[in-house]
Amino acid sequence: MQNAVERGGSRGGTWPLQAISGIVLLFLLGLHVIAQHFVAAEGMRNFQDVLSYIRNPLILVLEVVFLVVVTYHAMLGVRGVVADLGLTRQQENTVNVVLTLVGVVLVAWGVYLAWFLVARA
Repeated sequence: MQNAVERGGSRGGTWPLQAISGIVLLFLLGLHVIAQHFVAAEGMRNFQDVLSYIRNPLILVLEVVFLVVVTYHAMLGVRGVVADLGLTRQQENTVNVVLTLVGVVLVAWGVYLAWFLVARA
């Protein structure tokens, strides 16, 4: 059985997206760590500080973008691992649909939780 790269499958073209999302992820992770641990008093924010912090629209957008990029990067990584199993085209398509749905649900849940925090603040 040929793997996806040998037969010109969809996996062969996703590694640049994985690399780009990884670079963006490093940048966003750096911003997140600096804002959460180095700018915060005593190196950590308590719950009330997080509520105040997340109310800032710029911070909310950055945190949601961070969530989207980390989810996208993770789903591409899982897809790459599964594609190495030598699946058929139909199985790969099924995996793609399932991972897309899982990613959308995770991002939706994360955005809901962020919005809930903002509304609570």
